[in-house]
Amino acid sequence: MTQTTTYDPTTAGASSVGERNRVLRNTYWLLALSMAPTVLGAWIGVQTGIARAMSPGIGLVVFLVGAFGFMFAIEKTKNSAAGVPVLLAFTFFMGVMLSRLVGVVLGLSNGASLIMMAFAGTGAIFLGMATMSSIIKRDLSAMGKWLFIGAIMVLVAGIANFFVQSSALMITLSVLVIGIFSAFILYDLKRVQDGLETNYISATLGVYLSIYNVFQALLSLFGIAGGREE
Repeated sequence: MTQTTTYDPTTAGASSVGERNRVLRNTYWLLALSMAPTVLGAWIGVQTGIARAMSPGIGLVVFLVGAFGFMFAIEKTKNSAAGVPVLLAFTFFMGVMLSRLVGVVLGLSNGASLIMMAFAGTGAIFLGMATMSSIIKRDLSAMGKWLFIGAIMVLVAGIANFFVQSSALMITLSVLVIGIFSAFILYDLKRVQDGLETNYISATLGVYLSIYNVFQALLSLFGIAGGREE
């Protein structure tokens, strides 16, 4: 006697939706958890001055090598028990690297308020993009290649401005970074909700990097435009 299995699209769809919700929920939880090592790393960096002690050139090399090294390690461990600790170690490293900018802004008379403004602005952007990702029904996959090209162009321009040191270019780049990486938040969260990204560690990494860049760009803008010397 043979047993015939009948395909039930209703059950399959529910299972698929349940899996997507699980990945999205884990992404949000891990994203929230990743903020703690970032803040800790930034605080230690400011207190010890480790990032500011490095010359700008050495700091750039350490940042690029460390960031890409960690991202490679996260990709290799995302399906193992080591994935989450490696991601959290990466966010701690990023916090330490952020401490140079945070320290400069804190040196301004209104530095603390500027940091809070950047934090609030980043939170508002994330909330807005997360809401949009749950409302928009159309496929946003085509955005990916254009956002990637934009991110590469901004990265190259940012490295060039490291040598040029142009305030006008810095402001322009900051505005572009906010726009591009805000769209990346929407894109990455929509990929999870559409079932195109099924690994919550990879999803968290993508969204975290976008939030990090948005915060850094906002802080730079506020520091340039609204900073007051002691």
